[in-house]
Amino acid sequence: MRILAVFNKSLWLLAYSRLVCGKWYQNEPAPIVIWHGMGDTCCDNSTMGSVIATIEDELPGVYVHSIKLGSTESSDRNAGFLGNLNTQIDQVCEDLADIKELQNGVNMMGFSQGGLFLRALIQRCPSLKTKTLVTFGSPHGGISRIPECSSDSDFMCNWMRRLASRGVYSWYVRDHVVQAQYFKDPERIDQYLKYNMFLPDINSDLGEANDDYRKRITALEKVVLIRFSDDNLISPAVSSWFGFVDSDGQDVPLQNTTLYSEDRLGLRELDASQRLDFVTLNGKHMNIGEKELRSIVSRYFSPGQKPDSRQKVMFVQGEYL
Repeated sequence: MRILAVFNKSLWLLAYSRLVCGKWYQNEPAPIVIWHGMGDTCCDNSTMGSVIATIEDELPGVYVHSIKLGSTESSDRNAGFLGNLNTQIDQVCEDLADIKELQNGVNMMGFSQGGLFLRALIQRCPSLKTKTLVTFGSPHGGISRIPECSSDSDFMCNWMRRLASRGVYSWYVRDHVVQAQYFKDPERIDQYLKYNMFLPDINSDLGEANDDYRKRITALEKVVLIRFSDDNLISPAVSSWFGFVDSDGQDVPLQNTTLYSEDRLGLRELDASQRLDFVTLNGKHMNIGEKELRSIVSRYFSPGQKPDSRQKVMFVQGEYL
């Protein structure tokens, strides 16, 4: 009886301490999975390392996993330029299944092309239980121009561009150059549908909707699509909101696409239920300040936040408008 009494007292003290802290177990932050963009690595202290530190500071106790392809940071960076996306997505799905902290539900945050890859991961990896997906400047609708390199001395990036210039739909390039696998020529849509081995599938561009993909997207509590007002890397910038351009180069918003009108991925359903947010961040591609990052993390990943509240906002100088 004494053991039982001590045990009950311990439980009461544990509950009381969580109540005093205002943090019950079920309201602790869900783990967060992040995927970096082109030219970056999982763990660079000045980029993703800084992002992880900011998230952990904003959400004390949160578990953050940064996706890494390969055994080294160098191999991870190279995999952002050269590799088969279908194989990479499958590998990441297997890797995450072995991490015990991720088995009861996760939030996801992707940067540039990493956001596109996370969305594909959600669609193709049934073992993942994803709550909220946030993407920064991610080419969900594809790109009509291969991204520029930030430096002439970036060998891998410039090698990627040289390969792509030989023909994005050629047999070698389409299977090995990452950026070619989400390239979409608005003047050659027929070749895109025939030869691109990644984007037409995950965007249900091939005619019939994939019921599994749609089911997994509509199961999300919230999808947050962030674009940059002066994006200088993703072309067209409206791709970050699932839009694209027509053969004349004019922007076509998501709401005017077949993807939306036929609701092939469930985006219209998310939109109608106020679970699809369109956010604009002021500045060039990946121009994310610490204040803006903290605001996004707090707004969408904090325990107890209501996922059904719509946010259609713009950041200017770190403040919401």
